[in-house]
Amino acid sequence: MFKLKKVSISLLVFLMAISILAGCNSNTNGKTEKASGGNKGGKIVVGFSQIGAESGWRTAETKSIKETLGNSPDFELKFSDAQQKQENQIKAIRNFIAQKVDVIALAPVVETGWESILKKARDAKIPVILLDRGIKVKDESLYTSFIGSDFILEGENAAKELINLIGADKGANIVELQGTVGASAANDRKTGFANGLKDNPNFKIIKSQSGDFTRVKGKEVMEAFLKSDGKNIDVVYAHNDDMAIGAIQAIEEYGLKPGEDIKVVSIDGVKDAFEAAVQGKTNIIVECNPLLGPQLAQAVKDLKAGKEIPRWIKTEESVFVGKEAAEEALPSRKY
Repeated sequence: MFKLKKVSISLLVFLMAISILAGCNSNTNGKTEKASGGNKGGKIVVGFSQIGAESGWRTAETKSIKETLGNSPDFELKFSDAQQKQENQIKAIRNFIAQKVDVIALAPVVETGWESILKKARDAKIPVILLDRGIKVKDESLYTSFIGSDFILEGENAAKELINLIGADKGANIVELQGTVGASAANDRKTGFANGLKDNPNFKIIKSQSGDFTRVKGKEVMEAFLKSDGKNIDVVYAHNDDMAIGAIQAIEEYGLKPGEDIKVVSIDGVKDAFEAAVQGKTNIIVECNPLLGPQLAQAVKDLKAGKEIPRWIKTEESVFVGKEAAEEALPSRKY
């Protein structure tokens, strides 16, 4: 009996020692997991709310982020497609907060209406990084950084190259295909283009309407422009390539030659636009780089390392004018 009790006591002491050691290890792991968002694999969890897939450019951006973060051992990517509806993005952000992600990446469908949900993210101590479109909020601390282009500069560059192409002394009647109403890209590209034309009053915007950044809607709006004022249109300026391609289809069906009878200017730089330029159907392409995955990944890593990141992380972009420039650039286009 004595020996049995002695063994039992020794076993009990041994088990207690193991329990204490396990408890120490658990605390250490808990700290590590907290620093990485509570993921057992130590990954940085990123929730990405995408606008949708309204254009080739948007699809390229999604692909870049999925390939960069989704295929990396350093990240866990949670993706949500909003189908171009702000209410879906707000719902997605609410879910990301509930899931306690480390960082939220948001490509906002419109500029306004974000204060309430972003305050919830800030209260949860989850930084928000905006992608490719800005927002308007009274308190700019609601988001940490913006990764994307200077949309106003893009519009200004479009106007500058158009004036160079046609000649400042000649002038032109321009129809404008705007992007989604309320989107920062649409607002700024409109403002920038108008800024670029202001010193050349013989370049006039005679009609302007939203084509919602889609090829189908761009064609539909261009058809209406041509029906009402086809003989007076010299140029179509589209806020993105997809609307421009829709406009090209409408011009051809109307019996005119895009790129010749009506000059075509657009922004983004997708492959389809370069192919149209090679065929002489479009004249000026202002690049807007959608391959934001690497910049987002680096920004998130820097944030998790406690580093301060820039308020605006700009993308590098070019302008392509004419058939030769398009032919040279087309083989290397990744989107």
